[in-house]
Parts: sequence; C-alpha cells; structure tokens
Amino acid sequence: MYLVAFVSLGLQIRGLVGEHGVEPIHDLMDDAHRFFDAQHVGVDRYRQVPTLAWIDASDVSLVGECTAGAALAVLVIVDILPGPSLVLLWGLYLSVSVAGQDFLSFQWDILLTEAGFLAIFLAPWQRHLRPPRDHAPSLISIWLLRWLGFRLMVESGAVKLLSGDATWRNLTALRFHFQTQPLPTWIGWYAHQLPAWWQMTSCVLMFAIELGAPWLVFAPRRGRLVGFTAVAALQILILLTGNYGFFNYLTIAICFLWLDDGFLARVTPARLWRLLGGQGGDAVPRSPFHAVRRHVAPAAVALVVVPVSIAQFTGVSSAFLAPVRAAEAWLQPLRTVNSYGLFAVMTTRRLEIQIEGSDDDVTWKPYEFRYKPGDAAARPRFVAPYQPRLDWQMWFAALGTARQNPWFTNLCVRLLQGSPDVLGLLASNPFPDHPPRYVRAELFDYRFTTYAERRATGAWWLRTPVGEYLGAGSLR
Repeated sequence: MYLVAFVSLGLQIRGLVGEHGVEPIHDLMDDAHRFFDAQHVGVDRYRQVPTLAWIDASDVSLVGECTAGAALAVLVIVDILPGPSLVLLWGLYLSVSVAGQDFLSFQWDILLTEAGFLAIFLAPWQRHLRPPRDHAPSLISIWLLRWLGFRLMVESGAVKLLSGDATWRNLTALRFHFQTQPLPTWIGWYAHQLPAWWQMTSCVLMFAIELGAPWLVFAPRRGRLVGFTAVAALQILILLTGNYGFFNYLTIAICFLWLDDGFLARVTPARLWRLLGGQGGDAVPRSPFHAVRRHVAPAAVALVVVPVSIAQFTGVSSAFLAPVRAAEAWLQPLRTVNSYGLFAVMTTRRLEIQIEGSDDDVTWKPYEFRYKPGDAAARPRFVAPYQPRLDWQMWFAALGTARQNPWFTNLCVRLLQGSPDVLGLLASNPFPDHPPRYVRAELFDYRFTTYAERRATGAWWLRTPVGEYLGAGSLR
C-alpha cells in the first residue's frame, strides 16, 4: 500500500502542490513561518506542521520524497530492513500528507499513516531476507492493528446512523450512492439499476457487516475468520462499484491480521508458505534491544493509543479524561490516532463542474478530466488503487462554492498561465498552442441513464445545465 500510495502521488505531486501547482506548498510554509514567528513558537512548530518542507519545499524535494518512499516500500516487500524502513516510510508519508494539504486530506491517507506507525512495532528488525526462527511479533502489536480494523469498520457504520441522515435511517441511501459517489465504475452503473428492494437489502447487510462483523475479532479463530470474510467481501463489492484509491485494499490488509498462521498455513500451498517465511530461518541471539522492541515499545504505544482511541470512539468527555484529551490534541498533527467514517451524510444529487476556456469570450472549449464524469457518452472507468486526486477534489468543490474552495480559483489561474504541471493532470488541453485568454466554470447536474435511455442514446450519463459556478475571468 505504501508503494501504491507513493507512486500514485509521485506522478501528480508537482501539479498539485509544486511550485507551479494548484496549491503550492511554499505558500503554506511561508504562512507557517510568519505565524509561528509571530507567536514565538520554537521547536514545537515541527510537531504542529510535521513536514520536511520546513527544510526544502522545492519540486525536486517533493518528487524525491515520493521516490524514496517507493524505494523503501520495495525494501519492506522483500524483507530487507523492514523495521527501520517502516520508520522512514511513516515519516515520509506524514511529511507528504501535510504538504499535500487539501489533496491528501482523505480517510485512507490518515489510515495509512496510523497503520504504518503501528506496523513499525510489528515488523522484524533483523537484516534477513527471511525472519529468524525465533521471531514472533508482539501480541500487543497484533492487537493494536486488530483494534484499528475494528474501529475503522464500526465507526464507518456508526457515523451513518448518528448523523441523522434520513437516507441511511430509511435504508434508501444506496438508491443514490452508486451515481453520486466521487468516481463510480461502470459496474456502479449496473448496481444503480438494481430494484429498490435489492438496494435496501444491501444497505441492511452493509450495516450488519460494519457494525456486527468487527466484534468477531474478539472471538476464537473461526469467529475471526467469519468476520474477516464478511469485511473483505464488503470491501471487494465497494471497490468493484467505485474508485476509492487504495482504501479498500488497505482495509483488507489491516483486517488480514484477524487471521493467524495456523489457518494461513492450511490454505496456502506449502512451497509458497515456505517462500513467504512461514517456517523461518536460523535462530539469532537475543539482545536487550530485542526485548525492548518486542515488549516494552508496543506496551508503551498501547498505553497511549488505546485510551485516546477509546475516547475518540465513544465521544465521552469528562474531567477524568482530561489527560487523555490532552494527549489526543498533542498527537493530532501526527495523524497516528484517528477517527473514521465515510459518507456520514449521503449525497442525493450529483453536480459536476466543467471548466472552459476561450480566446474571445464567445467560443468556449471545455477542459476534460481524466477520470471524473465529463463526456456523457464516456464509460465510467476503473482507476483504483491509483487515486487521481484533482478529480476527487473536484467532486468536493461541486458540493460548495468557488469562494469556499480557494484552490479552485488558483486552478483556473494555472490554466490561464498554461502551467504544464497542472495541465498534465488533465486528459486534454483544448489550447495546445497558447493558454486561453479567459476561463470560466459551469455547473451541471448528472444522473445515470436507464437501460432504455442507454439503448437509445449510447450514453452512460444524462446531464442538465444548472448555472454558473465561476464567472469568466482573465489574468488581468
């Protein structure tokens, strides 16, 4: 997941937050310098804004962090210094997440940061391609990651009911979800056509899995297997109907720890099991560091993570929990203990922004995005685990106004400037020879076609003009 995340981001980061990107990181760092200097904040500024951009916010540095992250991920995959590599990976992903600002503010980004931190205490630290025979990860480390998977799933179900949203409470949310989610797939189009009773039944099953299956992590082996199977099946159905980056894959990977070696050894071919290190290598001498890493460090982490996550999970607030809340506030910038929950309120209408350019303020040409709905005849695509972060952010922009999304105005400025880094994030440039003189943004209402409408028109979407999102403007 680290490899996918860093490679995916590395292909986009210059256009997103580079020097000529949509939301340049050097602007954020300039503001941070001024703010902390005015407040006379010293070393603590690096905890509050934990990014290597304090040292260097150049495009070379941003791309270098992503490249280094991808290389370290490969080392972990082939079991070369996995422990130290995971420490560096956690620091690098935290750094680029902060630098990414709006474009790295998604649930799976904080989930990867938290899971990556806990994995530091699970992985072996020996310099061996195969783990030593006497290596066994701390049970505390395993249960910290199991607890993360439990919280992720239960909170995802709870927020839907606690939000008070009518579509979740009357089980009609899936009648809207497939066509209003940020980046649906073509399978999502077919799922949207299913009868209402089927979608209501699916909603019940979803709640049963999100709110019920995670409790089986505390059951014996067979119960945990049932819980994992249910969660994995739900995640697979979600990733077949929508593109959520690496979120569904990461969720399955975290919940994979609900299983154990005994079960995995039975279902994995013997040769592959040996290749994966199931039988271990030679024994290695133990050292004081081994005991600290295996027992003391995970216990210390648990003493902080468990109370803070329980306080987040339950929402209980009292004077007795004041130290826990203080620890939560201190840890918040480090993104290592988080709360979760997607789609607490279901979007029932799909609005899409179409950006257009013109040389004369009369003839307008649209900018096409790579993956978000634009051309009504274009079939929705599969793109996950890659995440086109600008396409995703455009979905959020359509839920508000241009004034509420200042990065959108800067996107239009970059198009007027003809920024190659930003244009590289789009599917096409209607002004290949020179930037347009004017740019504007129009709003459209999109809905999936029915079977009959698609047979008649060949289109996957029907769209209706809504009005102006951002009026025509030029660099002047």
